[in-house]
Amino acid sequence: MNPLVRWRSKRQAGERGKGGKEAKGSGEKGGTLRAVWRHAREDVQVVCDKDPAVNSPFEVLLYPHLHALWLYRAAHALYLRDHRVAARAVSLFGRVVSGGIDIHPGARIGRRFFIDHGCGVVIGETVRIGDDVMLYHLVTLGSVGWWHDQTRGPGAKRHPTLDDGVVVGTGACVLGPVEIGANSVVGAKAVVMTSLPSDTRVRAGQVVPHGSENGSPRRAAPATTVNLRVADRRSTE
Repeated sequence: MNPLVRWRSKRQAGERGKGGKEAKGSGEKGGTLRAVWRHAREDVQVVCDKDPAVNSPFEVLLYPHLHALWLYRAAHALYLRDHRVAARAVSLFGRVVSGGIDIHPGARIGRRFFIDHGCGVVIGETVRIGDDVMLYHLVTLGSVGWWHDQTRGPGAKRHPTLDDGVVVGTGACVLGPVEIGANSVVGAKAVVMTSLPSDTRVRAGQVVPHGSENGSPRRAAPATTVNLRVADRRSTE
């Protein structure tokens, strides 16, 4: 074959390969942007569905938890790429602009996540949150203490898992590597340190310590809160 013809053939083949890669990259980028847009619309819609104070979708854009959630997603992407300092910087910015919602970039959060009032919420590094989970303000999803965490070994789970549809009321704490079953409700100011089966109702102010049988509380909170029952999800605020 003529050397000039061979050179032209190789060049054309290389251009076709490059064009294919560019088209594939463009398609992947477009798919990512569509997914981001779809999730953002879901985030807005879930607030409209659950908060009767909303008058328009544009008002929802001023809800502080949305800024924390969207910045968390950016921080989480950096965290997964091992850009830990950059992830922390984005997370810190999200905490500032949201009024104190502290979401560790290593946490994993499902779709349609809603933090009502969005203030003083703490979500630890190994937290796992399913879809359609709702938290009220001042909720802590944390560990049971660094002295326990040191005995777990590197990479061990230290924080809770909330399955789909869980609601956690104002000021409640869920601590340690426990799992809260789907559609459970944890009442305001309750403290949960053991795993709970699906559809569990923890009364407001109760303490469910580590090792409680079937998630039943060993002791109650002070008398001022023990009679506050979680009748339904709306009473958790």
